[in-house]
Amino acid sequence: MTDQLTHFNDQNRAKMVDVTDKAVTHRVATATGQIKKGDVLAVAQVAGIMAAKQTSSLIPMCHLIPLTGVDIHFTDNDQDTITVDALVKTKHVTGVEIETLLAVQVTLLTIYDMCKAIDRGMLINNIHLVEKDGGKSGHFVYPSTPKS
Repeated sequence: MTDQLTHFNDQNRAKMVDVTDKAVTHRVATATGQIKKGDVLAVAQVAGIMAAKQTSSLIPMCHLIPLTGVDIHFTDNDQDTITVDALVKTKHVTGVEIETLLAVQVTLLTIYDMCKAIDRGMLINNIHLVEKDGGKSGHFVYPSTPKS
């Protein structure tokens, strides 16, 4: 890891990091998050996939990355919580952590949007990168599982 912020230029203004000289490598990332249960998973799943594909249009300094795979999975605790896990893959010069996190967030927000008439008090929480592999910074695994 580096001790300096990489998305700022010498005038401390935002910039897109130059990855021109980075090697093309296999890269993968996973993320997770939770929201109270709702019966809208098919729509939310498609929304999450679409979000991952549009990350560079929504997050200003993200590179346009050709994604080779996006998969969204749900775990239901059979009470009041749905956990969303996203897996995003590419073979490119920069990673897919932001794409993975955005997929989880948009999936959860879609569930919230479609269920808010029933429960506006739904809580979206514990969104974080679970694991990433590939590229210069190597392998990362979230140090522990957060509590709900």
